[in-house]
Amino acid sequence: MEQSQDASVAAFDPVFGDSPIARELADLTARQRTLEQTTVELSGRTRIITVSNQKGGVGKTTTAVNLAAAMASVGARVLVIDLDPQGNASTALSIPHNADTPSVYDVLIDEFPMADIIQTSPESDLLTCAPSTIHLAGAEIELVSQVAREHRLRTALDDYLEQVEEKPDFVIIDCPPSLGLLTINAFTAAHEVLIPIQCEYYALEGLSQLLGNVRMIQKHLNQGLRVSTIVLTMFDGRTRLAQQVADEVRAHFPKEVLATVIPRSVRVSEAPSFGQTVIAYDGQSAGAVAYREAAVEIIERDSAPAPTEGGA
Repeated sequence: MEQSQDASVAAFDPVFGDSPIARELADLTARQRTLEQTTVELSGRTRIITVSNQKGGVGKTTTAVNLAAAMASVGARVLVIDLDPQGNASTALSIPHNADTPSVYDVLIDEFPMADIIQTSPESDLLTCAPSTIHLAGAEIELVSQVAREHRLRTALDDYLEQVEEKPDFVIIDCPPSLGLLTINAFTAAHEVLIPIQCEYYALEGLSQLLGNVRMIQKHLNQGLRVSTIVLTMFDGRTRLAQQVADEVRAHFPKEVLATVIPRSVRVSEAPSFGQTVIAYDGQSAGAVAYREAAVEIIERDSAPAPTEGGA
């Protein structure tokens, strides 16, 4: 925080007033003020969004948990379903997920009710999580012999949403970085797919395969599924490459790409080690402001189609 204070001094110093760091600080301050004055109107229905990218290291889990926390910060009820055996989303939300914790594994394999595993994050009463445990690593194999193996998450989630009194405005599903039965369950349960894309070389690598998988799910399992949102992550405005990648992605997906880009940020990287999202760790940082702006943009888009009967 000392660096931020030094920057504030520089911003008001006549010598440094027009320096790059002063302009950056002024822009961040203006965006913070805009967010403080922003109100959002929730649709009143539950939007189920799966966050997926088969390419690792693109900020998938980081985007899932920080968007969830940002949505909760503006009054939305959010349920995060941690479908990644690594359990990083559970960690970031300070949700216990040791081997003895009731988890998504129990829901998928032993048909536990979803309500029995959901925990509330200490960050907000509006932010809840269905945690992952190490047992989920074996679920891919165990699901092979299960009846309706592609629909088990969807069935459990539908039952939960029918029974719970205060329904979440958003369900955000964090997928593993691979296409297996866990990811297929996520796609089958969701209305929307959100794809984080890293603003670096090979950003679009594997994207065509991911879009092909979405089309396959649409055809066979979930006609209502749509790629609604693409988020540009790890953006470094100092490099020409980052801008070129952003321009290329926007050219290919003009309607899906958010106007907000997520910058490469030390605060965003540090937050999980403290068991927090960046919203709780440093809510005034550039990364937190960007995720809050992205959350508002997603809420205002309200692009999810109405679920069809039976979801297909």
